[in-house]
Amino acid sequence: MTTDNQQTEQTNAIDATKAERHKARQQKVKQGVDAQIAAAQDEKGILLVLTGNGKGKSTSGFGSVTRAVGHGHKAAVVQFIKGTWACGERNLLEGAGVEFHVMGTGFTWETQDKEKDTQAAMEAWIEAEKILKDESINMVLLDELTYMVSYHYIDLERVLTALRNRPPMQHVIITGRACHRDIIELADTVSEVQPIKHAFNDGIKAQLGFDY
Repeated sequence: MTTDNQQTEQTNAIDATKAERHKARQQKVKQGVDAQIAAAQDEKGILLVLTGNGKGKSTSGFGSVTRAVGHGHKAAVVQFIKGTWACGERNLLEGAGVEFHVMGTGFTWETQDKEKDTQAAMEAWIEAEKILKDESINMVLLDELTYMVSYHYIDLERVLTALRNRPPMQHVIITGRACHRDIIELADTVSEVQPIKHAFNDGIKAQLGFDY
């Protein structure tokens, strides 16, 4: 018959074995991560694409801009499409010295004037090209640029040329749905945001301070 002390000893032995196995697994994980860190020694400007149909692409991009500014880096933002809405990120970041250029014609479904939209897109893109040549700017957010390429408001090759020829240490973030495959191929990092649920589909409107 097993005594209470024996049961306790067995339980302690099992726990100790589990702890050792866990430690061994974590040591292997650490060795793998350490090896990756040791191998990743290059530094360069990163081209990041945030695409997909889910919510949060622009928010993520602005988060990276805020991080850069928090480290004393210089950042600039070119916003396509959303310019007629209030922008909490712009209210904050302009006060921190971030340069903003806003297309300002509104969401794509609010206008049917392609000539006007194309002109507005090109005016914003010209400012983007200037920024993409400026070595003093560490990070550039091209918010919703993917739509401008999809709708042929801005020539794809012109975009690719500017991205390829930018200063070597300049980081660029592109957001928007349906990013062109050539931009994805050029990018260093690509994240696709997929929708699982969205409050708007349940009749909940976009709200100040949360959605914009």
